[in-house]
Amino acid sequence: MKSRHALLSAILILSAAWAVPAQAHCDTLDGPVVAAARKALDSGNVNLALVWVQKKDEAEVGAAFRKARNVRKASGEAKDLADTYFFETLVRVHRAGEGAPYTGLKPAGEVEPAIAAADQAIASGKLQPLGTLVAERMEKGLHGHFEQVMAKKRYSPDDVAAGRAYSSAYVEFVHYAERLYEAAEAMAPEHHAH
Repeated sequence: MKSRHALLSAILILSAAWAVPAQAHCDTLDGPVVAAARKALDSGNVNLALVWVQKKDEAEVGAAFRKARNVRKASGEAKDLADTYFFETLVRVHRAGEGAPYTGLKPAGEVEPAIAAADQAIASGKLQPLGTLVAERMEKGLHGHFEQVMAKKRYSPDDVAAGRAYSSAYVEFVHYAERLYEAAEAMAPEHHAH
């Protein structure tokens, strides 16, 4: 039950931020897309990279892969340039497939805590501590909004400004709770099956 609550909390809090631009994890040098690109280049198997792009983009990524593999044979600086070219191509095409802009490769280590915890959960096969991290964030948000409402709930009927402060806090709290609840339904895995 606790892990189910944690998973639901994770879905809720992650999707509650839909009005905030998503942090790009796939464009970092230590993100999963560049990691796949490195493995593809080192092994000679482009399929390891193609899983990160749409079928319609396979030809473009395949062509960039072949060029990079040919130039890598020169080693040294040429290898580094070829790798960077392929990383940039793969990430750019991947981001376009998500409907997101490509703004260049970001240095390693520039990942939000929730994203790092999600990657760790996948690597370890254990949802925790991601569930705890997300649940704590959600609880903090709920408590913060709730405390604002409760602090403003008792006001004099003749104090319209205080009444408006209460109604504003009420609306923010209810909408926050509503977004969390709706996100749990909209973001459920069964709604995203391919």
